[in-house]
Amino acid sequence: MNHIVMDDVLGRIHNLPSLPVVVMELLASMGQDDANIEALAEKIAMDQALTAKILRLANSSFYGMTRQVTTIQEAIAMLGFRTVRSLATTSALIGNFSANPGNSFNFAPFWRHAIAVAVCARELAPHLNLNPDQAYTAGLLHDIGRLVLVTQFQPQYQATMRYRAEHDCHLLDAEHAVLGLDHAQVGHALTQHWKFPLTMQQALAEHHAPSSLGMQALSLVVMAADAIAHALDLSMDADDLVAPVPLGLWEQLGLDEATLLQVFASVEQQFNATSLLLNG
Repeated sequence: MNHIVMDDVLGRIHNLPSLPVVVMELLASMGQDDANIEALAEKIAMDQALTAKILRLANSSFYGMTRQVTTIQEAIAMLGFRTVRSLATTSALIGNFSANPGNSFNFAPFWRHAIAVAVCARELAPHLNLNPDQAYTAGLLHDIGRLVLVTQFQPQYQATMRYRAEHDCHLLDAEHAVLGLDHAQVGHALTQHWKFPLTMQQALAEHHAPSSLGMQALSLVVMAADAIAHALDLSMDADDLVAPVPLGLWEQLGLDEATLLQVFASVEQQFNATSLLLNG
């Protein structure tokens, strides 16, 4: 099978459905200190399916509300805008990339891993003085290139997954062998198309980079979060392998064992709440 060239990828990216306006605005607001919370809340509320999911989650036993939450505004008052924004962004992205008829790719483990990396990146961000919400978004989207390949190059990606199973190798090695490129390169191209901030584009491009020399802080956080999420096996993917990380990564993050254990516990707790978005 012929390798895919980046021009093919760029052509297919232009065929993808655009992200809903509310998602683009929520993503953009993650880097702004003066975001208009009321206006964003109204835009979330206009999306009935999104609102229903967030309210169902807000009323779940995880958050232990003392009374029923019936509006997005109440959810923001109870949970905080940052939590509601993260849930809305996650839910909308999951809805935007759903299974095509006849596509055998299992989306549930993919999104479970994405959510795990997102909450882990958010936990790690303060240790490098990063914006936790931007780290969450970078973590959530770090493997988005896989979804482009899965939905736009279905036969080739099925061949990649067969190669991975037959050779028991890391996904990146299988992608290079079969496709001639990898999902990090494709994800980088997609975030360029979406005009995401340069730090976000770089984090997606570098999250499997072999060297941490010269890498920006957000890339380091996403790489570490990816490794931790794989190690915690939150995706429930039978073929999951922990991605190799550069020597010295943990030292660069300045995390001792006690801090890492705290991060693990917090990530598992937050993951259990956010992953409820995958239920229906």
